[in-house]
Amino acid sequence: MTALKQTFRVAIYDEFLDAFARIPRAQQKKVNKFLRKFREDPTASSINYERIHSFKDPNQRTVRIDDAYRAIVLKPEEGNVYVMLWVDHHDDAIGWAQNKQVTIHPETGAMQVLSAEYVEAAAPTPGAEPEPEAGPLFEALRDRELLRLGVPEVLLPRVREVRTAGQLAALQPALPDEVFEALFFLSEGESLEVVEQAMAITAVSNVDPEDFQAALERDASKRRFAVVENDEALEAMLDAPLEKWRIFLHPSQRKLVHRSWSGPVRVLGGAGTGKTVVAMHRAAYLAEKVFSADEDRILFTTFTRNLAADIEANLAKLCAPQAMKRIEVVHLDK
Repeated sequence: MTALKQTFRVAIYDEFLDAFARIPRAQQKKVNKFLRKFREDPTASSINYERIHSFKDPNQRTVRIDDAYRAIVLKPEEGNVYVMLWVDHHDDAIGWAQNKQVTIHPETGAMQVLSAEYVEAAAPTPGAEPEPEAGPLFEALRDRELLRLGVPEVLLPRVREVRTAGQLAALQPALPDEVFEALFFLSEGESLEVVEQAMAITAVSNVDPEDFQAALERDASKRRFAVVENDEALEAMLDAPLEKWRIFLHPSQRKLVHRSWSGPVRVLGGAGTGKTVVAMHRAAYLAEKVFSADEDRILFTTFTRNLAADIEANLAKLCAPQAMKRIEVVHLDK
């Protein structure tokens, strides 16, 4: 059994947790039980993978949760990667997966989930064309630069046609979140260099479009996909599926959390940009990976008693109990 755990890579797509949170409690319990068995051995004979021939993505399968509910699993023909993508009532699960395609971007190496119906319908709306003198928003960028931002190749022509903020907004459902974010900042006048730095975009060479295991290990994928390492991690995901900040980090956040610094560091950002999330993940990382001796201590300070209590409660969700013992959270006056 140990060998199996080391061989298979079982991961969860962040939208799976959204779907899980919406299904009835009785089915949630069944999904929890199924996933424990699935994580142990996704090749077990009791797991019935069903190929749906109408799916656009040949790597997707359905698996049975009970008589009425199905999960959608990415099961590539090559390798030992299994990704839980969605869970829902049978017909709704089939409907969600029908036009979805999971790809590996050739430039960023990130796994992306694309919706074919949006790709086909993403042309600018007839009758809403701007004046002829209004040029394309991204005409100054080369295809290679747009691809480096993560724009799916199949959507390059659509992105090239965008001339207004409204057309970009209409295209949003077709784009991965991080790609729309980058294009939005560019449309607001930010330079390509600033956007690449803010998005923590790094070049990836020799991307294999069929190697999903390598794709899962890249930071660009970890924003939307999380490998389930053990039952405790799985339980934490399913206990609070809407608290995705505990699992999925933006690449720029992950870079701050894991970096080795040589002195004091100040992180600046407006309200809602995730500074507190980064600070909590940094404290958890230090307690678990850097200052991991029993006698080590990490001090986390903030301004108010209520915020300190909230951060301490959230850190307890992030950290193993032993690591949490090494972190003290207090407000400044104390």
